[in-house]
Amino acid sequence: MSSVTIKTVSSKKELMQFIKLPWKIYQNDKYWVPPLIMDRKKILNKEKNPFFQHAEMEMFLAEKNGELVGRIAAIKNDLHNKVHNEKTGHFGFFECIDDQEVANALFDSAKKWVKSKGLTKILGPASPSSNDEWGMLLDGFDDEPRLLMPYNPAYYLKLCDCYGFRKAKDLHAYKLENQKVCSSEKLKRIAEIARQRSGLEISQLNIKDFKGELEKVKYVYNKAWAPNWGFVPLTDAELDAMAEDLKPLAEPSLVLFGHINNELVGFALVMLDYNQIFKEMNGKLFPFNFLKLKTKKKNITWSRVITLGVIPEYQKRGLDAVFYWEVVTRAHKLGIDLGEASWILEDNEMMNRGANVMNGDLYKKYRLYEMEV
Repeated sequence: MSSVTIKTVSSKKELMQFIKLPWKIYQNDKYWVPPLIMDRKKILNKEKNPFFQHAEMEMFLAEKNGELVGRIAAIKNDLHNKVHNEKTGHFGFFECIDDQEVANALFDSAKKWVKSKGLTKILGPASPSSNDEWGMLLDGFDDEPRLLMPYNPAYYLKLCDCYGFRKAKDLHAYKLENQKVCSSEKLKRIAEIARQRSGLEISQLNIKDFKGELEKVKYVYNKAWAPNWGFVPLTDAELDAMAEDLKPLAEPSLVLFGHINNELVGFALVMLDYNQIFKEMNGKLFPFNFLKLKTKKKNITWSRVITLGVIPEYQKRGLDAVFYWEVVTRAHKLGIDLGEASWILEDNEMMNRGANVMNGDLYKKYRLYEMEV
């Protein structure tokens, strides 16, 4: 008889147990970056997070010998299934001790819930969707995660494999170094030719007209990424909420728009890697940690290219090279000479080729798992 018991999160106390469990899992892991507890509360708030306007989620905790030893969430994302014409459920927020029995019980619970919703497949980790933390770290465990990227112990892969999950897709992350990028004559040549031929003009975020700028982001984001595997468009409410969260951290010179003849054709969002500051906060922004966001900002050495896209009608003209060149040179002016371009689908030839043209190093990989239910 199994010594593992699973309970559904149904109280505020259990929700906090769910949120704080990673502190137990990663207590001896020097690379883990504690998430902000207030952010986790916001993400998991089914009344206030606009994601739940088109999705459902159940959270589970695992106990063994009277101790909390694991957690998982099961998710039904109606927008994902509508866009992809699927009956797919997701699992996310997975954390677990190195114990296959515990992992199996958690996966069983998520799978059972997904099946009860009339879905036929489970895919993950999605915490809670492809627009949030997506994938499980597969390669690159000797480094801290960049902003908004997942991190996990290597044994999580074994837990998934032994349960019977199979690979659905791998995601790539490239390390970009200013000196190596700027030494790429090919990138410089493509960017110069594309700029001259197209008349592409690059402008940065106008923080004073944030609402108007956000409308431009919505237009490009949901148009440029639509063909990608796993893509789910952000609703207006989700984009508004995301913008509200990122606005205090945004560096205007790294949020770029591209226009040709006054027509918006592309967008790039690059964020400073605030994980380098969050690591010191141990999940708490208040009462005084929020001050570090300003006082320690100058110590940040990394940035992360979160999104960079050109609308389909203007793709394959080298315009992305112009954005890459602008990003690297602008980041250098801020004293940032290291960057991560992530995540990129393993079979997205255009984006992987672009990273290689920049002399980027494929230094991390992430895996998405799937299984019929």
